[in-house]
Amino acid sequence: MSSARSASPTIVFLHGSGDSAQVWDAVIACLPQYTALALDLPGHGALLDRPGPATMSVEDYAGAVRAELTRRTLGHVCLVGHSLGSAIALRMAVDYPALVSRLVLVGAGARLRVLPVLLEKARTDPQDAKAELVELGFAPGHQQEAREFNKHVAPIATGTLHRDLAACDDFDMMGELGHIAQPTLVLTGEEDRLTPPKYARFLTERLDNARLVLLPGVGHYAQIEAPAAIADAIRAWLD
Repeated sequence: MSSARSASPTIVFLHGSGDSAQVWDAVIACLPQYTALALDLPGHGALLDRPGPATMSVEDYAGAVRAELTRRTLGHVCLVGHSLGSAIALRMAVDYPALVSRLVLVGAGARLRVLPVLLEKARTDPQDAKAELVELGFAPGHQQEAREFNKHVAPIATGTLHRDLAACDDFDMMGELGHIAQPTLVLTGEEDRLTPPKYARFLTERLDNARLVLLPGVGHYAQIEAPAAIADAIRAWLD
């Protein structure tokens, strides 16, 4: 192991709305030389039976992640977030800078507005809303992959998808990006229809120390569609 890698921070992965830690399995498998782990947010995956309050903001989720990092005595981590997870990572970079030494933002934006019809469907018919979200999230031409992913997604607590999307819809750090000093890697699929590349360019231009990598032929679920490409980009950036 090189000295650069031995000095690398622990990599902590945060999933997006309605997902779980397992969405990062393939990426982590491509990064065996690093200490890496993925966390479940309240009400997701392994925390299905610990859903937390009915309403949670991005700040609330950030507090939950902070508590888990503290419990594990982890600090100065490289925080990798997808979609909602990226919003949490940005929030933590400002609110808990001692815990976060680097950021990797996948399918991210300084704002994450949600289509009103999708937000309402997440409240009334979360299963259908999740299927629609996944279909939109994968690049055109990857519909079969999207259906397979949706079949095997880990269960989440009742009301959690709507809570996640509502947190995204309320999220806005447009005016706070200047407070983020951590080196940041911004990764976005060129075919991302939920957080299109213009969102990534906006972030890269307004963060002091950011690098942008666009992934061709990839949509919003980049960690599922192209896990090796995500891992390669993280590895090259860390090294």
